[in-house]
Amino acid sequence: MARKKLRLAAAVAAGLSCGAALAQTHEGTYRGKPYTDSRYPGGAQTIPGRVECAYYDLGGEGVAYHDTDAKNNGSGGLNPADGTYLNEFRMHEGVDTSYTKFHDTIDNSRFDRVQPEENQLYVGWTEPGEWFRITVKVARSGVYTGDLLYTSNRGGTIALDVNGRDATGPVKIASTYDAADPIAWRQWHHWNLARDLVRLRLAKGKNVLTVRILTEGNMNLAYFDFRPAE
Repeated sequence: MARKKLRLAAAVAAGLSCGAALAQTHEGTYRGKPYTDSRYPGGAQTIPGRVECAYYDLGGEGVAYHDTDAKNNGSGGLNPADGTYLNEFRMHEGVDTSYTKFHDTIDNSRFDRVQPEENQLYVGWTEPGEWFRITVKVARSGVYTGDLLYTSNRGGTIALDVNGRDATGPVKIASTYDAADPIAWRQWHHWNLARDLVRLRLAKGKNVLTVRILTEGNMNLAYFDFRPAE
């Protein structure tokens, strides 16, 4: 802890803002790396822009994410391991991932508040205490607001950290439950876009966002769409 404080003090003394200094010192200790695979070119996700939850960092349990069990309940589980990219996406990691399906009106039903794109990857099966980290590259220092594409069977709360520090406090997620839907399991597939859900002050350059599930869980998180605050 003393060394971390010394690094922060040195960065501030070198002329960086406190936010930029925190980003620099956190980057020096964080062992996760931006996600990449054969289809996704990798590199830090950019802000302004869409930050995909399923492209959380590489690094494994306790570094890039924490999940309550080691099994991916989506890829390779609900979605059979059949050699396809979407069904086997990150199937050997603990974070539960899946994608939107338009057959049998699963994710494109009339109960959506907002219809997602087909084959949209997302993080699901969330439980309180779980978290995942995403490295982002910010074009310029400032305040950004973020929309969230999500589903939530019974509501809950999340929070976002920036470079290891709480940046939002508890953020309430409205339930997308709809009693009019006759298919019980589809309550997990009613998509909505929560506009201006989070507000973050970010330093220019690389930052690490941590998305934390605080209460309830049972949410599917697709992406945050960040833009400069007005």
